[in-house]
Amino acid sequence: MTEKLTPGDVAPDFTLPTADGGQLALKSLLGRKVVLYAYPAAMTPGCTKQACDFRDSLASLKAQGYEVVGISPDKPEKLAKFVERDAITFPLVSDVDKSVLDAYAAYGEKMNYGKVSMGVIRSTFVIDEEGKIEHAFYNVKATGHVAKLRRDLGLD
Repeated sequence: MTEKLTPGDVAPDFTLPTADGGQLALKSLLGRKVVLYAYPAAMTPGCTKQACDFRDSLASLKAQGYEVVGISPDKPEKLAKFVERDAITFPLVSDVDKSVLDAYAAYGEKMNYGKVSMGVIRSTFVIDEEGKIEHAFYNVKATGHVAKLRRDLGLD
């Protein structure tokens, strides 16, 4: 597993397929602040709650200059169903081989129901306009995370 990112680190660049069949490159968002959040699996209860919280906060986050991008190991076809089912209004990117998740230290050993397993570590990264990590939050909770993030960023 890659070492956890810390403020000041350069955010690992990526170009990944999106739910709408396109591609998203992190470098295309330079000049804007980005909230990149890693989640285990589309259309599961916790991930749905988190995505809907981001969706519902998107207008106010954008008003403060933030773009939101979700990343998971789901295939683009599953992400497209998630977007359609839950009216997700921000990009979801597919990292099937988990190389980008690994680069962000958001894939590795985790504890789930008392058992150690390999998987996506629910994490959120705030990337500044120059492509550097401003905040790296690991092992976040799905429920209430967006509200806490907003407080941590001084938006509420």
